[in-house]
Amino acid sequence: MAGIKLDRRDGVLTITLSRPERLNAVDGALTEEMLDVLGELARDPSTQVVVLTGEGRGFCSGMDIQGGDPGGESTEGRVQRLYRSIARGGEVTARLREIPQPVIAALHGPVAGMGVSWALACDLRVADPTTRFVVPFTDLGLSAGDCGLSWLLPRLVGPARAAEIFYRAQRLDVTRADALGLITEITAEGADLAGAQALADELLAKSPYGLRRTKELLNASLDAPGLRRQLAAETAVQTLAFFSEDLTEGMTAALEKRRPEFKNR
Repeated sequence: MAGIKLDRRDGVLTITLSRPERLNAVDGALTEEMLDVLGELARDPSTQVVVLTGEGRGFCSGMDIQGGDPGGESTEGRVQRLYRSIARGGEVTARLREIPQPVIAALHGPVAGMGVSWALACDLRVADPTTRFVVPFTDLGLSAGDCGLSWLLPRLVGPARAAEIFYRAQRLDVTRADALGLITEITAEGADLAGAQALADELLAKSPYGLRRTKELLNASLDAPGLRRQLAAETAVQTLAFFSEDLTEGMTAALEKRRPEFKNR
């Protein structure tokens, strides 16, 4: 693949955005490759955890608006091409949320524009000290509603903080991002990918059923119309857990005072 690199090992898939000469700016080809991989992951029981990172000096500098028309070449008009390009970038955001595997972002350097949306769509974020979130939209004549960002950020930091960041086109260094709750772990410089992979290994030791259903319930809670609807979803998931091999192994291991050995599936 031209725009991304894949590395599979022991139930973990590492996806690397690989346009380092453009700070991993997103073009149409990279977007389509991401959508293909995420589509496969939705049907892949062998991959338990996903790590998303960027090659070179930064995670992702956003949409590639300097490498030509970001809408790509087609017989469509420019408005239609731009609309399709932005919509497809948003589809990556949605699929990062929807795939059953927990996704860990390994962040360093610039995380800008669409890159912020993709990073926040991940479940967990490991960052090194060079990480900086750049949300420049209102300084550029754009809306901060970009590829899911206006949905994601208020849910992570609250609407008032999100409004401040959006309206003032703020840059967040790793210290402030951590204070806002956006960062799971801060590593030494250059160690974000190793930290994310160590976290992935930790998750591999957990119940596959438990991880996947927990992500499902967390996502459902963001749109749940009320507590009772979420209680019904939780009850169904938890009841099914009692008929899983994971529960048998987890309970047996607890009684035997050992680490559980769950089967990847």
